[in-house]
Amino acid sequence: MMEFLYFPQDKTEYIPALISLLLFMTVAVLFMRMIIKKAKREQEKFESKYPEAKRESQQPR
Repeated sequence: MMEFLYFPQDKTEYIPALISLLLFMTVAVLFMRMIIKKAKREQEKFESKYPEAKRESQQPR
């Protein structure tokens, strides 16, 4: 019977997986930061174009 999980004896086989994991995690973090910055810029642009919308959202009901 073949083992389902494979754990290599030579630990250098983990290096390519670690490199790709770090690469994808870095790209994901950079992409999320880019999305957050763009969303903040769009919010500021909207608030400067429609100041009454900001006032209406701050009024108590």
